[in-house]
Amino acid sequence: MTRVLTNQLAKHVGETVTIQGWLHKKRLLGGLNFITLRDRAGVAQTKIDNKDEVEKLRGMQIGTVLTMTGVVVADERAPGGAELHDVTLEVVVPVLDESPIEIDKKLDHKSENLDTLFEHRVIGLRNLQETAIFRVQAAVKEAVRQYFHANDFTEFNSPKLLPAATEGGAEVFTLDYFGKEATLAQSGQFYKQMMVGVFERAYEINPTYRAEPSATTRHMTEFLHIDAEMGFVDFQELLSVVGGLLKSVAASVWEQKASELESLQAKPVTLPESIPQLTLEKIHELYSEATGQDTRGEKDLRPDEERWITEYAKENLGSEAVFVTEWPASEMKFYHRKSAENPEFAERADLIFRGVEIATISMREHRYDVLVEQLRTIAGGDPEADGFRYYLQAFRYGLPPHGGFGMGLERLTQKIIGLANVKEAALFPRDINRLTP
Repeated sequence: MTRVLTNQLAKHVGETVTIQGWLHKKRLLGGLNFITLRDRAGVAQTKIDNKDEVEKLRGMQIGTVLTMTGVVVADERAPGGAELHDVTLEVVVPVLDESPIEIDKKLDHKSENLDTLFEHRVIGLRNLQETAIFRVQAAVKEAVRQYFHANDFTEFNSPKLLPAATEGGAEVFTLDYFGKEATLAQSGQFYKQMMVGVFERAYEINPTYRAEPSATTRHMTEFLHIDAEMGFVDFQELLSVVGGLLKSVAASVWEQKASELESLQAKPVTLPESIPQLTLEKIHELYSEATGQDTRGEKDLRPDEERWITEYAKENLGSEAVFVTEWPASEMKFYHRKSAENPEFAERADLIFRGVEIATISMREHRYDVLVEQLRTIAGGDPEADGFRYYLQAFRYGLPPHGGFGMGLERLTQKIIGLANVKEAALFPRDINRLTP
């Protein structure tokens, strides 16, 4: 008999059908026994009153793989409005060990419980609540791709084994590469800029590695980076594309995954037609006046400022996101471009969304001679080193004005759903304390 998925049962009322999946929950009440079966489409309730069939479940634990055949009966109390009666079942794969983590109940995501949650991640992901998080994340990724393709970007994949920590800093993993030292990529930054000379507009969604000794709710050592770059663009057009991406993704995900988002108690995203822009110093002033904590003159935003400004923007500007502009040029990366009108500032912005920075956006220095000079003076880099000379070739042979951004997929998912910790949006999170499972 052809298999029917659990979410299709209501279309087969009165018919005899077969469903297959995992034992999700069982209630054995003597003469009235209810078994919940889970498959990729959801869950279905089945009622078994034949003692011989019930006996097949003796000793079977959650996760046992089952084939169940029965008559579909309409019942508005059942998931999907229908359940299976007069069931005969086959135990395909027995599970005799009790699950180390609950599959059929909502899992507690309090901070003190996360380590247990991650230790049993392989099984815990089968919990419908956990599954919903990653169905939403898959929809986020697909919506990102659709937006890029609609705006004429080409997807590429850059290597993650590099000869040096090309972006500077100590936050890099090193490894032996056939007797040479190699590093894991901190981002696809140089490669996406190279691709401007190939595709003009390019993006990738790939792993990124940061050896940050941080045990916070916002850091991981491995995460998925949405990296994009576009040529023949100015700063305001670049911000418009990034803002359009956030709006498009939020709308698409709520359209496609409303039931999952509602089950996770997520709240719809509030964004205006154009995401507001506030300078770094303006945010410092607003925050200082509102809280009495003076941050004027600081060269970055504090985490509490990021949370505060999005609350302010939602209440006063109708937006849960804000672009932070006018970052000091003294803090810029060597490949960033200074503002021609205000050279004390870099043409850079951070996108703050629901209390956390989810993207850094900047125009890049595309003039070869200026870039080489900034490499030497800002990064202390050698233009002839393997980590830089191939990158510089792209500029030597012609790159137009261009800019781009990097955005963390897990952070974006976290904030769309409303999770407290970015690790909750990672299938198998990696941080300074965890390298398994």
